[in-house]
Amino acid sequence: MTMPETDALHAERHRAVASRDARFDGQFVTAVHSTGIYCRPSCPARTPRITGVTFFRTSAAAHLAGFRACKRCLPEATPGSPEWDLREDVAGRAMRLVLDGVVERDGVPGLAARVGYSERQLNRIMTAELGAGPKALSRAHRAQTARTLLTSSDLPMTDVAFAAGFASVRQFNDTVREVFAVTPSELRARRGGRGGRGERPGTGGVDGALHVHLPARAPFDAQGLLDWHALHALPGTEQVDVDPDGRVVSYGRLVGLPGGPGWFSASAAVPGVAERDAGIDLRVRVTDLADLPALVARARSLFDLDADPVAVDAVLSAVPELAGPVARVPGLRLPGAVDAHEVLFRTLIGQQVSVAAARTAQTRLVEALGAGVPDAILSGGLLFPPAAVIAERGHEVLRGPAARVDTILRVAAALADGSLVVDGAQSRGDLRAGLLAVKGIGPWTADYVALRVRHHPDIFLHSDLAVRNGAQELGLPGTARELSLWSEQVAPWRSYLTMHCWRPIIDRAMTTTAGVRAHRAPLDSRKDDR
Repeated sequence: MTMPETDALHAERHRAVASRDARFDGQFVTAVHSTGIYCRPSCPARTPRITGVTFFRTSAAAHLAGFRACKRCLPEATPGSPEWDLREDVAGRAMRLVLDGVVERDGVPGLAARVGYSERQLNRIMTAELGAGPKALSRAHRAQTARTLLTSSDLPMTDVAFAAGFASVRQFNDTVREVFAVTPSELRARRGGRGGRGERPGTGGVDGALHVHLPARAPFDAQGLLDWHALHALPGTEQVDVDPDGRVVSYGRLVGLPGGPGWFSASAAVPGVAERDAGIDLRVRVTDLADLPALVARARSLFDLDADPVAVDAVLSAVPELAGPVARVPGLRLPGAVDAHEVLFRTLIGQQVSVAAARTAQTRLVEALGAGVPDAILSGGLLFPPAAVIAERGHEVLRGPAARVDTILRVAAALADGSLVVDGAQSRGDLRAGLLAVKGIGPWTADYVALRVRHHPDIFLHSDLAVRNGAQELGLPGTARELSLWSEQVAPWRSYLTMHCWRPIIDRAMTTTAGVRAHRAPLDSRKDDR
């Protein structure tokens, strides 16, 4: 089934293909009738006739229609569609769960239960909206993961098969041949013998880690996100590496995954080096290789890799007051989340205190209640404690106003028993409503968590003091009400306006002597600064 489109939309897509506009890579694919293959919009091949193509919203829909992936442009090797951050409907919610590997872990019944529909209804909705049902979409996602591992690692074929979520090596071989029209060995050989920056990624180079490249649409402000996460990093759970000048060069963290703890370290990819595009280079360790797709999906969310920066910057820079900031920092991204519950707890603990004070309190919680991980994952590492542990023992560790501590314990108990749900698959409205129903949680907390967890592009934190201070530096209105009204002209990208307002404060924090010293110090020697 094709994506629903008018003649005008068909013509618009064809113009994007004719101009080889890479901004649309990952947002749709072009199936060429005469060749039986589908391509990314920026494919360098000759532009097909407008009447000789069909446009599909997903590669899974193209697979079902009998088309195979182009060997020249590799349409699976693109950033994902920004559509999934924007969409609040059932298809959008389900697609976010598919990308997190829910179908591989829980099957289609588990996916249907998460979104509150029967399997039949969900299949009908997704087929009508996306051209393919959950099984086909999950299969396409597995194929994309397999391609990534085949071309960016030296993992043995069997490990690639199970890491990508296939039930057997035979299923892996058959799917790769069907989707890419080559065998897995031939697909690996096409990478030109490259691995990860001169190392053998699959065997871990010198550190035992798997190396994976995650592409992003250019421009991409990777440094801004590295700085953001470094500024909030918790010793034991997160790691920051800096160069001699104090510039953050990598950010790493532990992640709780279904099969056990995992770890990744992210650094900005250098475009053109080892045939890489803009994006993030990951070093990864996982307890269970089957968790790799989920870890990669969460890393993509953490660094907002599926965003459309050209569309965002075009709207923001059209406003005179923002033209300068956008020109100085093109491709600014949103900080996402690898664990929704962790973001909520850290937000509640950090209310009405400085970043340094919040980090101290959060570190105390991790040191007291966090579970250790095997040395093979990260020596001395501690996972952020889960809700059930905080509900049971948080009163032993948490400090501050009694009302705040009571709210944190109340939230922990509700998350543990399932009466409160906070995850990225929810609609923004459902997530916000659930949080506001909890005594002690106000609009700022609900909106901030929605920005981080739901990764919605149109949330403006006009009541945030740091946002208002940054807005004044940019020449924007100073009061919360005026600023909120003013922000409406840059919808639906107000989350990125929030980040531009925060940016001056983050830059100053990262360039102060104290800030640089804190991040250059070995993580295991940092002291509690109470």
